[in-house]
Amino acid sequence: MESLRINASTHDYTISIGPRLRFHLVDQLPQDLWEDVSSVLVLTDEAIAPLYLEDLVSGLANSKPIHTLTLPQGEHIKSMEWYERVLTVCLEKNLDRHSLIMALGGGVIGDLAGFSAATYMRGINYIQVPTTLLAQDSSVGGKTGINHELGKNMIGSFHQPAAVVYDTEMLTTLPEKEWRSGFAEMIKHAFIHDEELLTQLKEEVDHPENLGEMKIEPLLKRSIQVKADIVQKDEKEQGVRAYLNFGHTLGHALEKHAGYGELTHGEGVACGMIFALQLSEQLGYHVPSAKEEAKWFEKLGYDLSWPAKFDPEALVATMKKDKKARNENIQMVLLKTCGRPTLTQVDEKLIVDCLNSWRERL
Repeated sequence: MESLRINASTHDYTISIGPRLRFHLVDQLPQDLWEDVSSVLVLTDEAIAPLYLEDLVSGLANSKPIHTLTLPQGEHIKSMEWYERVLTVCLEKNLDRHSLIMALGGGVIGDLAGFSAATYMRGINYIQVPTTLLAQDSSVGGKTGINHELGKNMIGSFHQPAAVVYDTEMLTTLPEKEWRSGFAEMIKHAFIHDEELLTQLKEEVDHPENLGEMKIEPLLKRSIQVKADIVQKDEKEQGVRAYLNFGHTLGHALEKHAGYGELTHGEGVACGMIFALQLSEQLGYHVPSAKEEAKWFEKLGYDLSWPAKFDPEALVATMKKDKKARNENIQMVLLKTCGRPTLTQVDEKLIVDCLNSWRERL
């Protein structure tokens, strides 16, 4: 088993990474935390529940009152409607300030569970039990939230988990599309912070079938360590934490225009990273060739045609609503070199020109 310690302003917590951890989850938690828990609400979705909910609950049985709530699968549940539904269940089950919410699922469940925990009774503890590779990013760092019809993750809070328990055996049931989605975040971490990791990923993964064959525990630890290092320097995203949004400015816009759930988060970020490399090249930075990196992405099965499917002006309008924007000026995370990100205000015309010539550039 691999483990990492995160030092946050409110409390420290541990990320445990290894197989079959869901069967003895309590052993991964601080003893004083678990002893103080009055009841537990496990939040999951209809895709994960038949696979792993019984395993997790059986490992908690006879210790605390355990309640479960199974939600529909999909990005659409990160909404005010479903957020209110979760809080209603919390009240109906008489959760108190010593109760604990467990998020069993991917990033959507984790975000919704975390935001519910952050706001219920002004904040209770929650634990992330990720079931997707993509959740390597979302489960660490304390960002929680829901979407608004005008933008992704625009309503939220910083609320650190009490623990993250990453049972890698649960990744074995992921479809190839979800492996790609999560792998994009691993690539992102390598681009912004660890060129050696990027080289390793290219050497070990050059075909979609390789994704499920990765020696995942050490790679996950190394990828998560990148995020941990950055988050510990800038917990509330006042500075360097913004670098974790490499590829996300365009990626979020693509998700919105495709319709939440039609395009996976990682696929949107993959397009966004190639686009950010193009812009970096245009500004004279010494970065890996966008054209060459695109070849690797396409070999892995990423569909890079999405930016060409939407009106550039509409995408730009959405990008202006990005949380990093200032006075409707678009700021994007670009690379000066691999491992040296920079937050740069990008001219709107340059963005439109690059979007218009997307296919030719690739």
